[in-house]
Amino acid sequence: MAREKQPEAAEAEGTPERSYREQLDFLNPIAQPLASRKLTRKLYKCIRKAAKQKQIRRGVKEVQKFINKGEKGITVLAGDTLPIDVYCHIPIMCEDRSIPYAYVPSKSDLGAAAGSKRPTCVIMIKPHEEYQETYDECLEEVAALPLPL
Repeated sequence: MAREKQPEAAEAEGTPERSYREQLDFLNPIAQPLASRKLTRKLYKCIRKAAKQKQIRRGVKEVQKFINKGEKGITVLAGDTLPIDVYCHIPIMCEDRSIPYAYVPSKSDLGAAAGSKRPTCVIMIKPHEEYQETYDECLEEVAALPLPL
């Protein structure tokens, strides 16, 4: 009985839960460097903690504004955003200012991690002492990802 209700709940939300592998089918050609499944989970966890402390920047305009102002943090981009023209300039801005960035497969999961019902295509996580350990782990792993050519 309980199993029958779960698919109905997913349909009612409009987007059924997809696995990491299924989400990879919808990636943009520019989604490099892509976070691994494990790193994606860590980033979502860090985003949830940062959202509680109000230490995130969400959306293209806001993230772009704070990158230009010189704010430091980890930039997380959604790999399934279309059209790519919306945010294809963000990685270049990050590289110019030595800000680490990574792509995750789903904008709806990115928005949910930030505590929003709406999908989000880019988030910047700012450092804070409440979640410094998680932030440092993510920062180290994202910085180790190879940059695209």
